[in-house]
This record gives sequence, structure tokens and C-alpha cells, in this order.
Amino acid sequence: MKIVIAHNRYASAQPSGENVIVDYEIGALREAGIEVVPFLRSSDEIGSLPPQKKALLAASPVHAAGTQRRLAELLERERPDVFHLHNPYPLLSPSVVHTAHRAGIKVVQTIHNYRHDCMNGLYFRDGHDCRDCHGKRWNAPGVQHACYRGSRAQSAVMAVALGTHRDTWRSVDRFIALTDAMAGYLKSIGMTGDQIRVKPNAVADPGVEPLGEGFLFSARLVPEKGVELLLDAWRKARPAVPLRIAGDGPLREIVEDAAAAHPEIHYLGQLDPVARDAAVAASAAVIVPSIWQDILPTSGIEALAAGRAVVATDMGGAPFIAGVGTPAPAGVAAKPDAESLAAAINEVAKDPSYAANARARYEAVFAPEVTLRRLIEIYEELL
Repeated sequence: MKIVIAHNRYASAQPSGENVIVDYEIGALREAGIEVVPFLRSSDEIGSLPPQKKALLAASPVHAAGTQRRLAELLERERPDVFHLHNPYPLLSPSVVHTAHRAGIKVVQTIHNYRHDCMNGLYFRDGHDCRDCHGKRWNAPGVQHACYRGSRAQSAVMAVALGTHRDTWRSVDRFIALTDAMAGYLKSIGMTGDQIRVKPNAVADPGVEPLGEGFLFSARLVPEKGVELLLDAWRKARPAVPLRIAGDGPLREIVEDAAAAHPEIHYLGQLDPVARDAAVAASAAVIVPSIWQDILPTSGIEALAAGRAVVATDMGGAPFIAGVGTPAPAGVAAKPDAESLAAAINEVAKDPSYAANARARYEAVFAPEVTLRRLIEIYEELL
């Protein structure tokens, strides 16, 4: 079996769990003896483009003609069995679906966000859940609110891309939804049950080291990731353990101020993968305080893999990661308010059973052999 995996990598200045998952799947498929041909672009390329090429980028989310030519040449040369797409924006464009189909190749797409229906991909605007564009062919509210990169001009381009490609997405042969909730989202925007299969993400097995101390937050420092909520909750919880915060973004100054004022809060800055693994190992639990419907936060899966408990809000896929409602939960999900999250932090700090359950949850649901088997089944069924 030969698979082309296509992905527009997010900028390295804003590390993305999606990039991590794509890299993992490429490596795991190759280890299983499947030939993988990457077709990758990176948003890092944009800064080095000459002005005339930057001007042409405005149309990339709609078609990206040069990318389609290069992809057509690669497909003709490699003749893969499956074209597996992750993120198409901004340098690939959904037109890659048509390019693959013209070459007679089946298309699979993993859904990592809500961008088929929402131009910022989050269903989140101005600090709250937003469904103003849900089900609309043309995302006029998103343009009005400059939801794509804070620019009405760029939002207008994305609105055209989304409207143009509504039918493109309906032609995809298989969608991979990371949770049952994401399968429901796809159906809500017109995809059929026959198109959708559910397979969660995995992360590589880091092994388990002795349990560390305290809590870790590792994510971009942006409002939707909930670092402000975390800091408010921490002041209410006041557990006698460290809180480590890793990441960078527009809320960095708030985190630095909190670390300066509270000696148990440690700001680690932006960490590379090795340093991030070390920070997980140094902790007893990982906090995922998202205030948006975060689909399947990678930091939570990484926590389980390392045998660490998860404290989360009851938003998106984090409760599923923690196994909330199962006989052996690996964490607690709280309402997205400071009092509830503070109570959850204190509960996990006092109860070691959550960390004790974490590794078993990982091995049953998110381990590489489990998710890889499911991915190959999806490919084989399609073929």
C-alpha cells in the first residue's frame, strides 16, 4: 500500500498538536511497512516569499494553481492507493481533493478542527462560543467579525474558499473524525454516515517515569486555551504544589506577571519536544482548561501516555481523553469557571488513583498499535 499524506504545516512560531499528529502518523505507517509519500507545505514559507508571490497567496485558499500542478505530477509519478489530507490552508487549498480524484485516487481527510464550516476553525469568537456561520454557504458573519487572522480582507478570501468548496468536501471518500462528537459535527454540515469513520489520535509511547509533583499547562498562550481561567482557578485552589506553564503567545505577559507574584508558578517559555516531555515527567498531572470545544487536545493524550492524570474543562474532547464516566477515569472534567476548575485541581492533587489509571487509558484507546490498526482498516475498507 502506498499513501500520499498532504498537510499544510502550521507556523513553527505557534507549535501545533496537529503537526505532531501528522508527523507521528507518517512515522507509524512507515514502521508498519506502508510506503508514505509526504506532500507537505509550511506556513513558515510565506515570510520568505518575494513580494510578487506573496500577492498571489490571496487566492491560495481557493485554488493554489501551482500546488495543483505539483500534486498532479507527484500523483502521476507515484500512483498511490490513497491520498490522505490533513490541513489544506492556506498553501494547498481544498482543490487537492479534485486533483486527486482526477488522477483516480481515493481521498481521506482527518478532521482536526471546524474549518469546513467556521473560518477560524474554532467556533469561538470574542471569548465565547459562536455558531453564526454554522450551515451557511457564505460566511458573511465571519467576514464582518474578521474571524480569519483578524483581517476582513483575509476573511473575505476564506469565506470565498469555504463557499466554493462546500461541494468539494462532500466528494471526499472518507472522513476520519477523532471522536463521536466530531462525527456528529460532520453530519450537521451535510456529510453522510457512510463517509465518516471514527479514529482518535495517538502519540508515541514515551515510557513511564516515577510520578513527579504538581501540575503542567502546555499550550499556546491564547484566550481559547484557557490560561487566564487556569490562573484564576489556581488562586482559588492554592494547592501546595508547583504549577508549570509552557508555551508562548499573546497572553505571555499575564503568565509572566503571575509567575512573578506567586513563587509556586513557574513559566517555562516555549519548549521543544524533548523539554516538553521532561516537563510532563516532572509533573503529576496535566491541566487542559480549554474554554472552546477543543476537539482532542494532544497535551492530554501525552499526559496519559506518561502516566499522568488530566484535569480538564468539560469542553470538547478533553473529558473523553480523561475517560470521564468510565469505571477507571484518568482525570476530572469541570465546568469552565474558576470555582469548578479549582475544585477539580484539588481533587486530583489529593487522589493518586487518577494518575494510576492514566496509563491503562492510553494503552486501551490512544496507543500507537490501537490507532494504527484502525487507520489501516479505514484505508483497506476504502480500497
